[in-house]
Amino acid sequence: MSQTLRIAMAQFDFPVGAVQANAERILAMINEARDEYGADLVLFPELALSGYPPEDLLMRPGFLADCHVEMEKLAAGVAGITAVVGWPQSAGSVVYNAASVLRDGQVTHTYRKRELPNYAVFDERRYFTLDPDGETCVFEVDGVRVGLVICEDLWFAEPMAEAVAAGAELLLVPNASPFERDKHADRDALLGRRIRESRAHGPGVGIAYLNLVGGQDALMFDGASVVADADGSVHPAAAAFTDQWLVVDFNRERRAFLPVQWMDEGDESRDALAWRAIVRGTADYCRKNGFGKVWLGLSGGIDSSLVLALAVDALGAENVTAVRMPSRYTADLSNDLAQVQCDSLGVRLLTLPIEKPFQGFLDALEGAFEGVAVDTTEENLQSRTRGALLMALSNKFGGLLLTTGNKSEYAVGYATIYGDMCGGYAPIKDLYKTEVYALARWRNTVGGSAPNGGQVIPQEVIDRAPSAELRADQKDQDSLPPYDVLDAILLRYVDQEQSRDDIVSAGYDAATVDKVLRLVRISEWKRHQSAPGPKVSRRAFSRERRYPITNGYGF
Repeated sequence: MSQTLRIAMAQFDFPVGAVQANAERILAMINEARDEYGADLVLFPELALSGYPPEDLLMRPGFLADCHVEMEKLAAGVAGITAVVGWPQSAGSVVYNAASVLRDGQVTHTYRKRELPNYAVFDERRYFTLDPDGETCVFEVDGVRVGLVICEDLWFAEPMAEAVAAGAELLLVPNASPFERDKHADRDALLGRRIRESRAHGPGVGIAYLNLVGGQDALMFDGASVVADADGSVHPAAAAFTDQWLVVDFNRERRAFLPVQWMDEGDESRDALAWRAIVRGTADYCRKNGFGKVWLGLSGGIDSSLVLALAVDALGAENVTAVRMPSRYTADLSNDLAQVQCDSLGVRLLTLPIEKPFQGFLDALEGAFEGVAVDTTEENLQSRTRGALLMALSNKFGGLLLTTGNKSEYAVGYATIYGDMCGGYAPIKDLYKTEVYALARWRNTVGGSAPNGGQVIPQEVIDRAPSAELRADQKDQDSLPPYDVLDAILLRYVDQEQSRDDIVSAGYDAATVDKVLRLVRISEWKRHQSAPGPKVSRRAFSRERRYPITNGYGF
């Protein structure tokens, strides 16, 4: 009996709904793990066959039948290695979140997830059923007793404890765990805690934790897979947002891992991970939805400048077109900075002045608006003129329009519906304005220089006061509190769900808090119509924060 078990962990992207293509790829990867890496055991992420999350595809009998057919074909092709593959298993009128053990042409074991998350971004109880038997899964590979649990199961003590009681020496944990900032520390602490629990009545177990990677609409899966020895040592996480084979040797006697092929994380800072999350999310959204090129309006302001830099990193400068749309209120500096950035990044820049179409709208509305003072209506008309031009370019020439709004703006409604909110994807939707500035500074320093020399984001863009430039001498702070104050209030209210009184008690001006919270509440309808964007925070709009538009509850 060998004292070493070689495990290949497939930290890759498995697109939602691509059942046949996923199955074919999984079988090819099983053979690769056996032939190229000499693996005895290969592990795939949660629901790899169907992609995660398949959502209401799971309500289509044809989809479930296709998953069943492809799993049978997949199992029939496995030889000379043991594979663990996640998939949605239908049984009559119910569906299980399952992982099956494939060996010698057949399914030898199937484990059904015991803890179904139904919070934050998760809706698993809408789709999956708990197995009333709740059987533990422990199987043998080359003399090593291997236990299996799925994702959320690890956050509860019982599933792993029962696997250990059944003799598991090694625990496999396939996951589809979405990225959010500061999550890795919680996960590593959990692994240490579970291992300590496993040592209460024996030598403990090693844990191989494999996570999905890639973007799925607003969700980002970072990979960052990890292994932990039975003595509680947690190895460095695999590089986040990177598709790669992770190969380790598991020593049965010491119940410890030796990395054979394992590219770990270089920069684990919050800004580095957020940048990579948004770049990967933008690239995957475009690729999976058939867009090879993108458009965006470039104003010379911080938000659009950051989105341009992200788009170039995601798709390459040759696939990005920026559009400068000056108005009667646009400063010369704004036009100049847009040109400087495009020159540095090698991006094509179009210039479409909006004066004529904007004046056309004013002329058309002149009679209806007669005797009524100029207000934000005319400001919004400028934004909507720009939105119409950008959508026309996207329609005529193809390509996805990226919108450039940030989380602060979406929170308080400081964005024009059918104007600057036009677009199919919103890369910085989950970044507060202060985080936008921080990410811009990170990209200019740690993130490297521009392809053509100079800064990725001109320093003058970062230094200048933010303005929508929809009226003379306009500044954001004319309408909003300073962004450091605004974002601190929003963080407490939106992300941490603190009450109005809690925020005021923390030292914030009551009138300012009341204004901000009112703006958040009355802007819900705009957010319901906004484009999707990559989730990087604990509590992003739409999937995690789902408030009713019609709401009489106050603060």
